[in-house]
Order: sequence, then C-alpha cells, then structure tokens
Amino acid sequence: MHWPFCEQKCPYCDFNSHVRFGVPGGRSGWDEARFVRAYVSELRSWRQLTGPRLVTSIYFGGGTPSLMQARTVAAILAEIADLWDLMPAAEITLEANPGSVEAGRFRGYRQAGVNRVSLGVQSLVEDDLKALGRLHSVAEARAALEIANNTFERVSFDLIYARSGQTFEAWGAELAEALSFSPSHLSAYQLTIEPGTVFHKLHAAGRLVAPEPELAADMFELTQEMTAAAGLPAYEVSNHARPGEASQHNLVYWRYGEYVGVGPGAHGRVVTNGERMATVAERHPETWAARVETDRQGIVTNEPISSTAAADEMLLMGLRLAEGLDLGRLAEVGGVTVGPEAVNRLVKQGVLEVSVEKQKLRAVGYGRLLINELVLQLSESFVPHHSSS
Repeated sequence: MHWPFCEQKCPYCDFNSHVRFGVPGGRSGWDEARFVRAYVSELRSWRQLTGPRLVTSIYFGGGTPSLMQARTVAAILAEIADLWDLMPAAEITLEANPGSVEAGRFRGYRQAGVNRVSLGVQSLVEDDLKALGRLHSVAEARAALEIANNTFERVSFDLIYARSGQTFEAWGAELAEALSFSPSHLSAYQLTIEPGTVFHKLHAAGRLVAPEPELAADMFELTQEMTAAAGLPAYEVSNHARPGEASQHNLVYWRYGEYVGVGPGAHGRVVTNGERMATVAERHPETWAARVETDRQGIVTNEPISSTAAADEMLLMGLRLAEGLDLGRLAEVGGVTVGPEAVNRLVKQGVLEVSVEKQKLRAVGYGRLLINELVLQLSESFVPHHSSS
C-alpha cells in the first residue's frame, strides 16, 4: 500500500513522494477521503485479477504513511480482510517518521491492526539529520522509539551511513548508540547518490562529497560485525534482525514471491493465468485517483515478465539474502541454471559460495558489496534448464 505524501522531500530520496502543504484534507493538502475511496476501489479491482488468495503480509510504504489518519488505515485493512483470507498472524507494517505528530498517532494505528512499525530515524546526529532534510530531532527519534516499543509488537528503524563528512569512528559510535536501544530489527543503508535528487545535483556541482568507496566498504564491514555481535546478524545486505524478527513482507520480494502493489506509483508481481505479470501504477497522486475513479484501477503498465527477465530479477534479489538464491526456484521460474565455469571462478575469488546440499548460491565476503557485478557475470553464464522429467 503506497501512500505518496510527505511534509518535505528529503534531498537523497528518489521514491515516488509528493509534498502537499497545508492541513491534511485542506485546500492545499490532500483529500484523504477521496484517496481512501480510491484505495478501496483499486483493491476490489485487484481481487478480480487475483481471485481468492491468502494474504500473509501488508506493508504501508511511502511517502510518509504516518501522515494518514488511523481511520484510513483501519478502513484499508478492513477491506483487505473482506476481499481475501487474511492470515491470523499476518505481518502488518507501517512506515513512520519519528516526528511528534506522527508518534501521537501510534496507538490509533495499533488499534487499527498494525502490529509492526518501521521508523525512519536515519541518523542520531543532530546536524546530520538537518543535512539529510529530516524534520525530526534526535530527541524526537528517541521518544518515538520508546513510544513505538510500548505500542507495537515489533519495531524496526532505519539508519543511513557513509554520509558526507562521516568518519569511520563516528559511524561506529552512532551504530553503538543505535544498538543500545536493543532493537529487534535494524536497517542500515549506505547513502547512494540517486539521479534526479537534490543530492545528485549538489554532488555534480561539487558541493556534496561522498565518502571514498574504500571507507564506505569499511563502514559496511563494521556494520556487519557490530550488528552480529549484538545478536542482529544480517539476513539481507542492509537488514539485520534477531532470530524470527526478519521482515516477512520484504522476504517476499527477495525470495521473488507474489505481491499486489496498490496506490500511486506502486509496483506489483502477480501470477495470473499461469503467467507472471509486472504491474506499475500511475505515479502522480491525483492522476492516479482520477484513473481509479474512471477505470477502478490506476495501473498504467501490466506486462508479462519473460523467463529471462524473471531469472535476472530472481538473481538480483536472491543474492542479497544471507540464505542465498534458491537454485531450484531459479530453474522452475526462470528456466535456467547458472554456468559452472562462472560459479567456480567466483567461488575461487572468495565472493560466492555454493551449497550443493541445500541448492543455494550465496554472496560472501567482499561479494556482498558487489551484488550487481555478480549478477552480471552469473546472468551471462545462464544455460537453459532441462528437467529430468
């Protein structure tokens, strides 16, 4: 469920988010009632496409979903439960900013059915929060974490490292403070300069200096060591969790499962009539809502994924996981196997590991920083899979 609105566009963000000034529902804000109706309508349209299914997880992403009223979340969750079978233990996550306004809504979200919250803390350094364009303070982040821990069954929060001017020692101290909160799940993302962002323009103009790749790599390794020592080993390149606390929703993406994408700019991957389809919704919020009001859904792209493209996507997602890529599923979904020569070469280089018994392919060592390069070399080695049957 993609909620596209934000109070402010962060300078590093390339997500589909839109700033609306003023009061929610006001003249210069967003018409929340209209968007609730559109979400419900698109969900009903999706139900016709998917047929009866079991929903194992729901994720409210953004944008800033914590700008929604709790009754909006409740209405969407009620509709999903009416349309599909909702697993009793389904993971229901809502992304939230640590600002005082959003934190004040936490109890309402819990009553609506949300059982997991993901807080966009991003930094525990006041000046760096400002540089990242965040509206909350470090004190608000700490307060929001405390409220969240007292409200929800499960809590995760995000940090960004390899920031401009950040030293190895400073990141170590900041990560140690973050781990002192005893989180059960922590996402630590290396800052990337994405095209189309304010940071990209500043970087191109020489006004923003990113850390050297070697320093960023050292910070990555430090992150792996410190989180593992704290009982939160990486289960994905940037995600760390205690046993049993991994994000079940995100595992669907990385294991190349099926998911419905609802809302402006949302992406989906669903198998219908035996064919895996890639869907993309209209990005602009009001244009999306208008399309839904006319056509009952806002999808602008609905295309079959070729087996070759599916294999590439599976490889890119699966190699990010500590458990590795399921080679059996790669053969089943993508119709290919990886060439032994490429695998053996990468194993000898110490960047890849093969588990013959479990039929898994894992990025290891420095290979965890070279996922895209591994994908390129392995995909070039693909050979058609011939079933023994």
